[in-house]
Amino acid sequence: MNKIKLLFFATIRDRAGTKQMDLEIPDNLTIQELKDKLSSDYPKMAQSMKSVLMTINREYAFDEQIVPQNAEIGMFPPVSGG
Repeated sequence: MNKIKLLFFATIRDRAGTKQMDLEIPDNLTIQELKDKLSSDYPKMAQSMKSVLMTINREYAFDEQIVPQNAEIGMFPPVSGG
C-alpha cells in the first residue's frame, strides 16, 4: 500500500469538508484511478473529479501518471481568468 497526503483547495475543500487527508491507496494507482476512488468513496466530491486539476509533489499531474510512494497530491478546481 502507498500512503499519500491529499490537499484540497477552494470549492474542492468545501466539498471534502477538510483541507487535507492522509489516504492509503494501492501501489501503482494512476491519477485517474485515484479520482475514480475518491468519487466512489466520497460522493460529495464526485462532481469535482470530472474537472479537477491535480498536482503530484507540486507539479501538474496527468490522468495516466502513477501516484508515487508518499506523494503529496494537490487538488484544485479549474481556474479561469480574464
